[in-house]
Amino acid sequence: MTDWQKVIDGGFQPPEGGLTPALIAELSEALRSPDPVLRDEQALPVLASWIPELDQAARRRLAGEMAARFSDPEIQARTFAPLVLNLILDQGDFDGSWLAAFTRWYPAETDLRGYDPELGWLHAVAHGADLLGAFGRCPQADPAPLLDVAAARLLAPTGYLFAHQEDDRLGYAIALTLTRTELSQAQSVGWLDPVRADFAAGEPGPVPAYASNTMRTLRVLYILADRGVRPEWNRGEPIPLAHRDAVRQRLADVLTLVSPMAG
Repeated sequence: MTDWQKVIDGGFQPPEGGLTPALIAELSEALRSPDPVLRDEQALPVLASWIPELDQAARRRLAGEMAARFSDPEIQARTFAPLVLNLILDQGDFDGSWLAAFTRWYPAETDLRGYDPELGWLHAVAHGADLLGAFGRCPQADPAPLLDVAAARLLAPTGYLFAHQEDDRLGYAIALTLTRTELSQAQSVGWLDPVRADFAAGEPGPVPAYASNTMRTLRVLYILADRGVRPEWNRGEPIPLAHRDAVRQRLADVLTLVSPMAG
């Protein structure tokens, strides 16, 4: 048992030797493990509790490791990197290279399994959505390109049908991004243009998985556009979208293409 594993039953208090670079490196490596207990139930919560205690240099080193993991050959390494980066962004840290690595990976990831019997939770779409929303609210990040990333993720061909509320998580992330007041009205709705074109080009027959995923995500987004979006899931007062009415109208127009009975 490693030093960091010994603290799990002791309230996650750092060991006597402190949060050394070697200790953080062990935790970081455990987040690549194919063992879901080690990765998800042990390493992740321990690291989450310790990140606020790290100095900025240590957090930035860890963030750089996570950004590099977006090109890791192991799926669980790629999909747990967003969770750690999200925690680091919560501390006020930001680097454009982390954002660039994420935006290259997220729409291009092809292994979208939510849960695997051996590897446990993978959740590329949901974990990536959480980081998308964090970047979307980050004042150092331009929100408009993030909306394009979301559209690209939705329209990427896949045979995987969202089964574990990925549509909720992605709709929530898009809504958070759309609260940014510096977005123009054109930017708030323009990212939907390729979605509209894709729906308009659809043909009769079975609905492709990506199209069904997109429809469901946009319906979630419509609800959040109507009601506002809480910054921490179920806590805090709802924040209105910057161009609420325009977004609702464009969402309705797009969804009517595939659900004419909706309006």
